Amino acid sequence: MTTGAENRISDLIERIRYHNDRYYVDDAPEVPDAEYDELVRELVELEAAHPELVRPDSPTQMVGADPSTLFTPVEHQVPMMSLDNAFDRGELVAWADRAQRRLATEELGDLVCELKFDGLAVSLRYENGVLVQGATRGNGRVGEDITANILTIKSVPHRLPEGAPRVLEVRGEVYMPLVAFEALNAQQEAEGKPRYANPRNTAAGSLRQKDPATTATRGLSMWCYSVGEVQGGPALNTHSATLEYLDSLNLPVNPETTTVDSLDKAWEFVERSEGMRHDLPYEIDGAVIKVDRLDLQQGLGATSRAPRWAIAYKLPPEERTTKLLDIHVSIGSKGKATPFAVLEPVFVGGSTVAMATLHNEDQVKAKDVRPGDTVVVRKAGDVIPEVLGSVLADRAPDSAEWEFPEVCPCLHQQPLIREEGDAAHYCLYPRCPEQLRGWIEHFAARNALDIEHLGEQRVRLFIDLGFISDVGDIYALPYESIRELEGFGELSVANLTAAVEASKQQSLARLLVGLNIRHLGDTTCELLADAFGSLDQIMEASVEELAEVDGIGPIMAESVHEFFQSEVNREIIEKLRAAGLNFAGHADNVDEEALPQTLEGMTIVVTGGVEGYTRDGVGAAIKARGGKSPSSVSSKTTALVVGENPGTSKLDKAEKLGIPVLDEAQFQRLIETGELP
Repeated sequence: MTTGAENRISDLIERIRYHNDRYYVDDAPEVPDAEYDELVRELVELEAAHPELVRPDSPTQMVGADPSTLFTPVEHQVPMMSLDNAFDRGELVAWADRAQRRLATEELGDLVCELKFDGLAVSLRYENGVLVQGATRGNGRVGEDITANILTIKSVPHRLPEGAPRVLEVRGEVYMPLVAFEALNAQQEAEGKPRYANPRNTAAGSLRQKDPATTATRGLSMWCYSVGEVQGGPALNTHSATLEYLDSLNLPVNPETTTVDSLDKAWEFVERSEGMRHDLPYEIDGAVIKVDRLDLQQGLGATSRAPRWAIAYKLPPEERTTKLLDIHVSIGSKGKATPFAVLEPVFVGGSTVAMATLHNEDQVKAKDVRPGDTVVVRKAGDVIPEVLGSVLADRAPDSAEWEFPEVCPCLHQQPLIREEGDAAHYCLYPRCPEQLRGWIEHFAARNALDIEHLGEQRVRLFIDLGFISDVGDIYALPYESIRELEGFGELSVANLTAAVEASKQQSLARLLVGLNIRHLGDTTCELLADAFGSLDQIMEASVEELAEVDGIGPIMAESVHEFFQSEVNREIIEKLRAAGLNFAGHADNVDEEALPQTLEGMTIVVTGGVEGYTRDGVGAAIKARGGKSPSSVSSKTTALVVGENPGTSKLDKAEKLGIPVLDEAQFQRLIETGELP
């Protein structure tokens, strides 16, 4: 009866050991966390049903994996344990009930709720206030000496304030902020290298570089959440007091941590954590609930791998494996050809995913994903699903590499062109129907001409019926014919007519956005509109004149000039002119002199969120007062405003160029007075 269970337990132990080595030692896991967790849960359940089959070397009895031989081993004086997991409210309640039974008459009392960071667990050892050692968790007893790499992390103090304990070992999580991860992947793409899969693995790999100079470039950060060995210092009775003490020593403690007086309130924290998951500047994969009183923690004790006084609640997974059925290419509104994966549908990141982006030809080759592969798919919140890579162990022996198509998938079979220095292919045929559909949808979008009632389905219908062949035809729609179509009553046609008419009064900047010129975004369209004042002047400007605009580089300038040299595009412009669109300045309903021009002649760059403003709103506030608000710092920048969760690249550049850096209060004074501090 137990033979089957014994064989399955042995199989699970080997598989989990293998994945532990890939995750903890190589920083290159082959399966998503959710699938690893399922293997562990199955092993736990089998061992619970057959306690006589529990082996001392089972992963359920151990922490992590043995440390790599690349680094000097470090023995932890107090073991760095792992945490047991809960995956639903019932399991969280069961944990609390078990703990309460162990305490008998003593109440659990307050609970400390923390975010569960998706990074690498580390230990920092301070002696007489000086950081003398940094180490990974390893197998919980022995980790790896990564002191030189830890010293490159800006949020980690090298020295604690006077009065620090003789010995203070601090535990925490090293992570990669999302802005650093995105910048690193942008650099990878620019160099034709594969994108990194996720911030956690990238942080772990960055921290375990042999050359600390490489680690220093990765923008890592850290949150502290507990202590190990402590000699000296104040007597502390609770975990929450311990965190407050660490904060007083200038150690980074996460501000979202809170103390509650019941499990119901702890559950509210879990739900709040899931809600804020994609609003944070770093990744989390759950929440951690801990008994606050240290004497109760000691009374509850621990198993061989995890404390009984804490539990990790795991949020729903954002990575899963599925079958890659095929690879197709889509054509965007600017003619960009993007390969995408057709997947066997899989539930991930809160929704069922059947398609995912593959970015470009280089990324398909770098990831070596092929039709028929089992692939890892990631979807985080509203982010477009992405294929991270293949599970090579599952690949069929006869699989063949995918080749990027030479022609556009549209009916006209025009060649797809990849220019030197560009990672993307483009269909340059101006009448490409796929490109046309995307352009019209973009033209009508809220950030462009904002034509309500002209959505994707209507665009497709009007193109199929021959009502629209370019964006200029929007202003010559045959409303009488549209009235005769199924689903179009008098009211819907009247609403569409009114929205089309209203769009004629939109600003020049919005019209430029709608024209969908390659390499231009919303901000650069505003810069061009402010600099030239009319569409005709932009059309007649030379490449050199366009490039002189602060924030417009030579590639953008060349793209704008090339767009307006096209006879097809000029014909469209004349249609728009004849329809009466606003070719000069702001929208008709905007009063340019409504606010004092306190920022006239100034160029203000903003990084991070500024209280009281949306991301677009802060730029609008600067422009409404006569200033410019480009997206990047240059020698022409007057000042850099640093808000909440800023990026590091703009700040570093401003400091190198000697440009004034303002906080939110100083920015508000600048807006009101026009005077720099």
